[in-house]
Amino acid sequence: MDNNILKDIRVLDFTRVLAGPFATRILADFGAEVIKVQSASTATGAESNDGGYFNYWNRNKKSITLNLNNIEAIDIILQLAEVSDVIIENFSSRVMTNFGLNFKKLKEVNPDIIMASMTGFGQTGPWKDYVAFGPTVQSFGGLNYLTSYDDSSPVGMGFSYADPVVGLYGAFAVLAALEHRDNTGEGQYIDISGYEAVCASIGPSLMEAYANTGDVFPHGNSPGHTKAAPYGCFRCDGDDKWCVIAVYDDNEWEALKKVVHVKGLSDKRFLSSQLRSENLDELHAVIEAWTLEHTCEEVEQILQMAGIHAHAVQNAKDLAGDPHLQAAGFFISLGHPVLGKTISDTTPLKPDKKSISSWKSAPLLGEDNDYVYMDLLGFSEEKMKDYVERGIIG
Repeated sequence: MDNNILKDIRVLDFTRVLAGPFATRILADFGAEVIKVQSASTATGAESNDGGYFNYWNRNKKSITLNLNNIEAIDIILQLAEVSDVIIENFSSRVMTNFGLNFKKLKEVNPDIIMASMTGFGQTGPWKDYVAFGPTVQSFGGLNYLTSYDDSSPVGMGFSYADPVVGLYGAFAVLAALEHRDNTGEGQYIDISGYEAVCASIGPSLMEAYANTGDVFPHGNSPGHTKAAPYGCFRCDGDDKWCVIAVYDDNEWEALKKVVHVKGLSDKRFLSSQLRSENLDELHAVIEAWTLEHTCEEVEQILQMAGIHAHAVQNAKDLAGDPHLQAAGFFISLGHPVLGKTISDTTPLKPDKKSISSWKSAPLLGEDNDYVYMDLLGFSEEKMKDYVERGIIG
């Protein structure tokens, strides 16, 4: 896949932290010119250009500094909007309007502009002004509840899973809007609700609630929407080692019995899929007696060779050294002027290797000021110096 397919698209990026930067990173990876709008006063913490977190989510982008609290800075943004295709932001719903940069205003200077707002709860509804981060949205959207072991206590996911989900929606929506503009000449405003994105991601539980089938409880490692049996996460030999196994029909069950040698598999309680589902706890105890005698890698290999769905539970360290990901070229090394050699993922969309070789690390704060203000907007050196001295650019 050509990762310069968006090379003629310019994006003004007002996003921060993860969801928004992930959306714009996808666009930048495929050639869009993404200009991240920052300021010295806000480029701290997760938004510090010298930090590994910022570098991970903001590769292939440009950076300018601009103090949006100054009215003259807003005029500069409007000038940039004239020569841009897309504006993306993930502030709370009222911020861009307070800056005087709502879609109506932007459309006055660029009638076919595309604007995407990525907020916690969207631009309408009683909670539209609530602030939100991924962990709070995924809790509110039902995801944390479903990842619990039972109905006694919700359990978080250990990561802001909602953010990349929302980021994917953002990138997809912008691409769809660009296609629409190519076909009609019309720009448009995109309202992306993180809450709704999570609600749409909790799967069969929402359908069960719609069908009014009763209370919907978390099922831990044995989700109740599948008839597979065994279906679960089994302890293996070693400290905190596990393997997930799923057997979906009698053919797979017979294949498992040929390679798993443990007392109890031929018990009459397990003669059919229906019986195995009805006696799932007892079946899992028999399977785990076997998995505890093997490493998770051995369990995976034995069952996969028999055509059975089985995979070791890997942690981040395992993934970093995974031979399949290494062979697929999933990781890339980028040189950073402050951090030195950094490693990150590429993209599962498989751009060609020649294109990836042109990727660059995240920008330093304001490193593209001269290009954007002088080359794109035509500012003179004197005008640039004046804006810098008055704290408008900075």
